[in-house]
Amino acid sequence: MTAYRCASCGNPTRFDVMSRTATRAFHHFILLGEVRVEDETVLERPIAPATSRCCGHGASVEAIDRDERELSFR
Repeated sequence: MTAYRCASCGNPTRFDVMSRTATRAFHHFILLGEVRVEDETVLERPIAPATSRCCGHGASVEAIDRDERELSFR
């Protein structure tokens, strides 16, 4: 999972992120019409640019490595 930081306002935690996920899954239909999804695999998950909840724009939002994010909280 991608972590984000806004260079403009310094926000490291709250972002609106839009994504679409393509998956392949085995659907197991039970006789009563219920369905259970099993063996779901994510095929593609492109991430659109994120918007900071604090300053309201995404011009300065950058994706960061999760390890780098952990270091910034210490």
